[in-house]
Amino acid sequence: MLIRATIGTIAVTALMISIATAQVLDNGKVLDDGKYPKFSGLWRAVNLGVGGQAAFDPTKPWGRGQQAPLTPEYQAIHEASMADQANGGQGNWHSGARCMPPGMPATMTVYGEMEIVVLPETTYILVNHNTGYNRRIYTDGRDWPQRGEPSFQGYSIGQWIDEDGDGRFDVLEVETRHFKGPRAFELSGIPLHEDNETVVKERIFLDKADRNLLHDEITVIDHALTRPWSVDKRYQHNPDPGAQWPEVFCVLSNVNVVIGKENYVKSADGLLMPVKKGQKPPDLRYFERAQ
Repeated sequence: MLIRATIGTIAVTALMISIATAQVLDNGKVLDDGKYPKFSGLWRAVNLGVGGQAAFDPTKPWGRGQQAPLTPEYQAIHEASMADQANGGQGNWHSGARCMPPGMPATMTVYGEMEIVVLPETTYILVNHNTGYNRRIYTDGRDWPQRGEPSFQGYSIGQWIDEDGDGRFDVLEVETRHFKGPRAFELSGIPLHEDNETVVKERIFLDKADRNLLHDEITVIDHALTRPWSVDKRYQHNPDPGAQWPEVFCVLSNVNVVIGKENYVKSADGLLMPVKKGQKPPDLRYFERAQ
């Protein structure tokens, strides 16, 4: 009996240690799974069926259909971007041709898959598009850095909110600053201001009627806009534990070649080809002329 009781005590102790170890995360702080919403798993952007490419405002068609509140100067830049794309160019959208990250707020359009990892001091948003892009949202109460390093994703500070007072967090509120460019809202090249003083505010929460639906209410404040631009992006959870996470590496499949300000493509036989009618070849001053 003593041996059996000892074995049982050891088993229970081992289980308690295992549970405690599993709960201790991030510098020894305990993450209370019951206190945070379940954001984990694979998420994909909800297609609302408005047609065309994925857009910043998912309720409206892309391009001019977005009705972006641009200043006249930046509306002209957008028109030039669409004209260049109609002629075979890339316009203001550099993510595909140059394998560059789309940057915020376009990152949250989620062209591929998204995963959200919640830790006590930092929430990570992992997005698969061209290659993997990570966002770090600091929720440890820190202030803005005196000299923030500019980046495409920006520097994000967040705060968990218990809106209904039940002792559990419902909403993650986020503010993001310290950007670099070029960045665009979506594939038609709706531009953000070149000063990169963008401020992006978000409210991320699960839908009360459908816990497999995630909302990201985004408001963008930018000098290219005549007013703040707010949209509600939505993502659907894939409950399959065997859901596939494909590896995407832009440089392996990209046939675009950017030389100076011009974009060309590499043909199947490895030769440089134009993408626009009447496009001139690149400057070859540093090469010997073929005989």
